[in-house]
Amino acid sequence: MRRRRLGAKLRALRDGRGLTLEEVAEESGGRITVAKLSRLETARSAAKAADVEALLDQYEVADAELRAALLALTREGARRGWWQSYRGVLSPVYEDLISLEAEAEALFTWQGSVIPGLLQTAEYAREIIGATAMSEAVEGKVDALVEVRLARQAVLTREKPLNLWAIISESALDTQCAGEGVMRDQLARLHLLNKRPNVNIQVLPSDSPPHAGQLGSFSVLSFEGHRDLDVAHSESLTATVYVEDREQVSVYRDAISRLQAAALPVDASAERIAEKRDHA
Repeated sequence: MRRRRLGAKLRALRDGRGLTLEEVAEESGGRITVAKLSRLETARSAAKAADVEALLDQYEVADAELRAALLALTREGARRGWWQSYRGVLSPVYEDLISLEAEAEALFTWQGSVIPGLLQTAEYAREIIGATAMSEAVEGKVDALVEVRLARQAVLTREKPLNLWAIISESALDTQCAGEGVMRDQLARLHLLNKRPNVNIQVLPSDSPPHAGQLGSFSVLSFEGHRDLDVAHSESLTATVYVEDREQVSVYRDAISRLQAAALPVDASAERIAEKRDHA
């Protein structure tokens, strides 16, 4: 995922200059060949910082923050994350999501039927993972997948914590879990986390008029204020989609803004969550 984001941005910068692969290779004086540049842009090989710096110079990129962000992606391209010890459990697309969460500055998410994974308790996660397991292979990995889900939540308490803005359908708060007290504990956790300075939770009432989230749940991950590096993410039972095209990501970002406007304010949402907790 890191390599793909870096490659996509390098390709966009080259296109913005109106240069072909061959022209970049020729202007580089042989430092970067057509084959090497193609591999970098298609994420088929890891980039070296010196090569990326040379390309940024060639593309006349003067934005210091953008240069720093791309060089950080370059350096981290080969870094191993904690989740790689679960490779026998996780799908490649799930590893991509965890990698993105680990690097993102902010995550905006809309969930129409479940509590977001970063806010789940262990027992709620166990019920949701078990209920949505659509194969025997997944059913046999529930314990490990719960461990992973809880480990992901460390991004909320790291030294520079992820800023999470979650909009949750009220219907998700009314889920009837099989285990006694599971939903009460989950609602209590939501109420507690909503007090953290880097966490904002809004509830979209069940009686809301038609809205932008009715076509499915999705998230937008933001990176150090550079919108052209943002990624949108959505998933279904059979597929996970990452959207990296700038114009398409902006559609998801606009949908998040509309949902924020339609949902209860954060304070009123906390009150609604507390009421449901007390009656669960």
